[in-house]
Amino acid sequence: MRQGRSRRRNLSVAAAGLKRDGLMAIREILQLGNPDLYEISTEVEEDELDLMGDIASDLEDTMLDFRERYGAGRAIAAPQIGERKRMVYMNTGEPVILLNPVITEYSPEMIEVWDDCMSFPDLLVRVKRHRSIAVTCRDLEWKERKIEADDGLAELLQHEIDHLDGVLAVMRAIDERSFVTRSERWRVKGE
Repeated sequence: MRQGRSRRRNLSVAAAGLKRDGLMAIREILQLGNPDLYEISTEVEEDELDLMGDIASDLEDTMLDFRERYGAGRAIAAPQIGERKRMVYMNTGEPVILLNPVITEYSPEMIEVWDDCMSFPDLLVRVKRHRSIAVTCRDLEWKERKIEADDGLAELLQHEIDHLDGVLAVMRAIDERSFVTRSERWRVKGE
């Protein structure tokens, strides 16, 4: 099921308890318009944890490469590298793997944000997201976790979980004027 090209280079990185072999696998990030981005991902089963460790390593390596090239990137979902599994790699200070994440609580209060995405790195989309959420998931040791998130972290988790459901930020745009290229963002009034 591995899609996209992979570039390997020597780098010793350990994340979220992952053991590394010294090689870095940078996968191609699927771009807006690729039909695979609109597919719903399947749940991870406990007997797939070894494979999920490999995919988690690829997600980490790919996100770090994206950060190096674009100066941004806090999380990436498995479908973005062609893996149709309910898995998210996030690093907002420390690496976290979320398997089968489900939003279990939403605040009624909404926030508007300019959402960006590795699958369309030069485009920003104005969307509404819940200000606070709670997410249940499993980690790579199959332990259940609960994450409570507000503001930027809540927005990020909603964005990544949308990817698992085949939903992109462009599908959540507030209106037809809710799109701007990164280079033109400064022109948007009132921001």
